[in-house]
Amino acid sequence: MPLSPGRVLAPSALLALVVTTSGCAGDPVSPGVARVEATTRVTPSGTPSAQTAAPSSPAPASAAAPGPHPSDGTPRRATLSIPEAGVQQLQVVPYVGWTDDAPGTVIQNRGNAASPHGPRGGVGPGGVGNYQVTAHRNTAGGPFFSVPDLRAGDRLTLTAAGVSYTYEITGTRETSFRSTASLAAHRAAVPGQPGVAPTRAMITISTCATQEDHAEGNYWSDELDNPEHRIDKIGVLTQTVPA
Repeated sequence: MPLSPGRVLAPSALLALVVTTSGCAGDPVSPGVARVEATTRVTPSGTPSAQTAAPSSPAPASAAAPGPHPSDGTPRRATLSIPEAGVQQLQVVPYVGWTDDAPGTVIQNRGNAASPHGPRGGVGPGGVGNYQVTAHRNTAGGPFFSVPDLRAGDRLTLTAAGVSYTYEITGTRETSFRSTASLAAHRAAVPGQPGVAPTRAMITISTCATQEDHAEGNYWSDELDNPEHRIDKIGVLTQTVPA
């Protein structure tokens, strides 16, 4: 069932970090894996105000939860943990490029996650904009096998350069690699909103939808054997603390 291009289930005011699973060459069809609910498919066509404490009774510093302080966005190696998806200390390797390209596929084939940056890529861990992360779902150990099951409210943590960044999943979208508009939305600084300037640090975790495509009789793949669709989990930075 075709979905409108670029539709995002996450709130439009948020900036996203994208984690995508790319390069799912030769991914087998796994029976019993259901299509992710509430996804958006794109076809080829296309704070509350601050309150001042009374001078006589200031709130103790320990009462304030650590805030989501963004990083400078520099691309760097990181480790990723997603408890609800069984991911623990997965290496995230940055590279110049874009999601699901050849260099990114090589990184994923080694069992790591890949994070593109540059003209068509994203920012680094904790940076304002779209931090994009991709990994295999069915091959090379399948580190992102359960990522499609993540729901709004689930959390993930990335640790880089002595700082831990916690993101909370806010929505799901589906990307078509046969649609220029869909890819633009997938790689946008604000996920799903090309041309919009980011104001928050976000993340996009993405992996292939091989099982779902094959279940619908869609066996299309690109020159790297990537299936047509990717399942994207969009998240927003909620906490930054020393590692």
